[in-house]
Amino acid sequence: VQLQASGGGLVQAGGSLTLSCAASGTIFKINRMGWYRQAPGEQRELAATISGGGSTVYTDSVKGRFIVSRDNGKNTVLLQMNSLKPEDTAVYYCHAVIAGPTGVQNYWGQGTQVTVSS
Repeated sequence: VQLQASGGGLVQAGGSLTLSCAASGTIFKINRMGWYRQAPGEQRELAATISGGGSTVYTDSVKGRFIVSRDNGKNTVLLQMNSLKPEDTAVYYCHAVIAGPTGVQNYWGQGTQVTVSS
């Protein structure tokens, strides 16, 4: 199983970006999918996740600005980021809990850099 993320980049404060992550491989079921982020010198933190049934969890700092969604048919998760702030600058990592031939495991995608200039 692999997670392939895309969509990072440089944007001015107040702008928008959308991150995308696709899971591939032998997948029986994807439970929770979402995004974590790690700013320079900081620990990795949850940004937003979504369950298979569509329930979402957001860290307080992104509530009202970020929207996480998923397409179960395509095994993808999106993160629409609006009203971006310089403090959103971080490497964003796709994460998924996936049931496959070896059981239920956590998977991480490669990080994608998001830089918000002031």
